[in-house]
Amino acid sequence: MRPPWPRLLAHMPPLPPTSPDLLRDDTRLYFTWWDDVTVGGLKARLASPDADQRAYWLGALLREANSRDVWLFVRPGEVRAAWPLVARFVGRHRAM
Repeated sequence: MRPPWPRLLAHMPPLPPTSPDLLRDDTRLYFTWWDDVTVGGLKARLASPDADQRAYWLGALLREANSRDVWLFVRPGEVRAAWPLVARFVGRHRAM
């Protein structure tokens, strides 16, 4: 018998962001402690035509941000597709 929780989770709304300010492009990100990056700046970097730059910033997002905030910027399919390039930037958090 299959557990019922996957079906239950599919119908649950996502958790809200850790701060509603993350919905504003001019908000400075709490998880980019090494660089002064805004929400809009991260979106631009994640949309860069340079695959290595996209991979670096996606890895930083996955490594540093609260997991509920990650999904404000990317979708699971994007992470899955980029994983071969991103994995090297995730560090010890790769298993998560």
